[in-house]
Amino acid sequence: MESDSAMVAFPLLTTPIESNYRACTIPYRFPSDNPRKATPTEIAWIDLFRNSIPSFKKRAESDTTVVDASTKAEKFAQRYADILDDIKKDPESHGGPPDCILLCRLREQVLRELGFRDIFKKVKDEENTKAISLFPDVVRLNDDIEDGGKCLENLVRGIFAGNIFDLGSAQLAEVFSRDGMSFLASCQNLVPRPWVIDDLDTFKAKWNKKSWKKAVIFVDNSGADVILGILPFARELLKRGTQVVLAANDMPSINDVTYPELIEIISKLKDESGKLIGVDTSNLLIANSGNDLPVIDLTRISQELAYLASDADLVILEGMGRGIETNLYAQFKCDSLKIGMVKHPEVAQFLGGRLYDCVFKYNEVLG
Repeated sequence: MESDSAMVAFPLLTTPIESNYRACTIPYRFPSDNPRKATPTEIAWIDLFRNSIPSFKKRAESDTTVVDASTKAEKFAQRYADILDDIKKDPESHGGPPDCILLCRLREQVLRELGFRDIFKKVKDEENTKAISLFPDVVRLNDDIEDGGKCLENLVRGIFAGNIFDLGSAQLAEVFSRDGMSFLASCQNLVPRPWVIDDLDTFKAKWNKKSWKKAVIFVDNSGADVILGILPFARELLKRGTQVVLAANDMPSINDVTYPELIEIISKLKDESGKLIGVDTSNLLIANSGNDLPVIDLTRISQELAYLASDADLVILEGMGRGIETNLYAQFKCDSLKIGMVKHPEVAQFLGGRLYDCVFKYNEVLG
């Protein structure tokens, strides 16, 4: 993780940042709430994080890079459960009051203190290998669609289908360990439109008329998510002459793709002339976002990403953690897209949608 002094605010956030930005979509509490008593929303989210402990413990137990992993995994489960109990009793303990960033950070801290660096590494590698083998077919299916609007909708459906590969969701971790995920079946089985936030038709109209010079995409999970969802979409932007910056995590967190992993994935997907199935990649850049969580606070990103993003005219935040739970209402100086699938009942309830509903939020900045 970069040192605090090296972290800067994302340059495209609307200023003044202090009054315009907070990295938390769902308010866990209001100023009128008793600071020493957990609110019903805080309790619901603490329980959600508690429900993820068994699947994290299971991954930690099988981490062959850690000596005595089984004992340490048990310690992780106990320690993190104790922290969550403390916060329930006193919301101001452990750096509270809690929000999803704090609850994620505390979980990572406990894992790292016990020597667990990347407990999802094995499943990420397996899923990346599978998705890389499917990439040419997925791209050709898109390339065969002649109608620009239909091609865009197909690419967007691919992003949602890929975003299902999320092992931070207790229910999905369970489904995944039982029978895996089929990307193409997921594309077919998305909840019907209109989605809970559905600006796809507005974006489609812009897509046909407008081109962006530079897009920054904050990517989410490994496997189908980044390879079969985001990369075909990024490739389409490249075809249209847009420069694309893919921003990936500095350090591992759940099954999110990291900066070094993304560099490796793209090098495997390129042909000998450096193309992505016929598309030149000289305008494709990969940046280290400086982030180490499955959510993101855009006031704390790497200087490298800030430099690369400063002249972008499209910002895309993908995934539930970055696009919905922390930045759904983030305002930017340029056009933005927040794209993600709703994988927690608490988020569905807040948005007034269904579990596994989709969010496609487009904000255009005129002028």
